[in-house]
Amino acid sequence: MTPRQSSGRRLVPAYLATGGRAQPSRNTLDRLTLLHGVGMPITSEVRPEEHRILELLEPGALSLAEVAAHLHLPVSVVKVLVADLVDAGRLHARVPIPEAEQFDRQILERVLDGLRSLKS
Repeated sequence: MTPRQSSGRRLVPAYLATGGRAQPSRNTLDRLTLLHGVGMPITSEVRPEEHRILELLEPGALSLAEVAAHLHLPVSVVKVLVADLVDAGRLHARVPIPEAEQFDRQILERVLDGLRSLKS
């Protein structure tokens, strides 16, 4: 985590967590992108902020926005960190499913009811 003063302000600017880079290496990341680790061991080459992201994802998937909230970092900074982890093969990122491609629960329930009626 980034050190903070007692007033709540950062001692180190957030962009330093990315080495001063402002743009992620991939533009497919969204604040709703689901992130989950690949189970690789965390080595010493992983920066502290990246290490914390991987630790947060050990129990299960989180959205990019949730990771940013846990780290107290702006989403734009976390996008850069996540892109680096994805590029290194340490993290999987899945874009949210567009609403048009989501399943309609009522249709699925009708299909299930129909299958149950065929069984009896």
